[in-house]
Amino acid sequence: MRGIVLSMLLAGFPVVPIAAQKGEEDPAPHLSREEKVELIRGLTAETGVVKTFLPRSKKALEFNADGTWDQAEWKVIGREYGPVARVGDEVQITKVDLSKDKITFQINGGLNTRGRWYERIEGGMGSGNRGVPLSRGITRSAGTTIALHFPDRVPPMTAQEVKKLLAPVLDFSKRSATENYFDTLPPEIQEAIKAKRAEVGMTRDQVEMAIGRPRDRIRESVDGEDLEDWIYGMPPGKITFVTFAGNTVTKVADHYAGLGGSVAPPLKSPQ
Repeated sequence: MRGIVLSMLLAGFPVVPIAAQKGEEDPAPHLSREEKVELIRGLTAETGVVKTFLPRSKKALEFNADGTWDQAEWKVIGREYGPVARVGDEVQITKVDLSKDKITFQINGGLNTRGRWYERIEGGMGSGNRGVPLSRGITRSAGTTIALHFPDRVPPMTAQEVKKLLAPVLDFSKRSATENYFDTLPPEIQEAIKAKRAEVGMTRDQVEMAIGRPRDRIRESVDGEDLEDWIYGMPPGKITFVTFAGNTVTKVADHYAGLGGSVAPPLKSPQ
């Protein structure tokens, strides 16, 4: 499979991602792929301090890009499940979704009052045929969801700019989770991430920090070892293959599709 895909790419035939083959609409066509990746990466797992009453809610809380929201409605919503946290407490963004005119943030896992579906399965026990839960460790989440609305479309912007828009309800002025994680990495990995390149020895998370999510992935077994290639770039131009064995990069190769089939020299491995 890898050989077929590589041959097609170097011959100038693009390999279309599955979503594009199905004709699915790009969730944010006005943003480039890189901009969307940067927004999701820069906002997911970030922690902020609650600055106002933030209710738990099954339905996304509406918040406008001009910094306004229906505070009375939020208080009405909060009467059912109460607040996510007290003012001054920290909460975390656990998921980010992009659509045409809004960015939706799941906070503290969203609101799930019933647990997982499989945790509600019951079985009969004894002659009385009484139903009891087969799983006693019910997992619930007591978060919420915020939908940041824009008048027309989500404009090209950075994660930091989005945080500023959310400032009336969440304060992100402290150091981010991404920044804290970056500081723990070896100097050579930090340098590679700053230079936006993948290196042998990186983990999947580190590769995403450096060059974002791949446009395509290919898995196969070679000599009994499970490998996965992450593919970046579109022909004509540079196509980068990042090969993983487990969670570690074992090879990074650049090829040039539609430009004479030349192959870039192998990248220097960190010492």
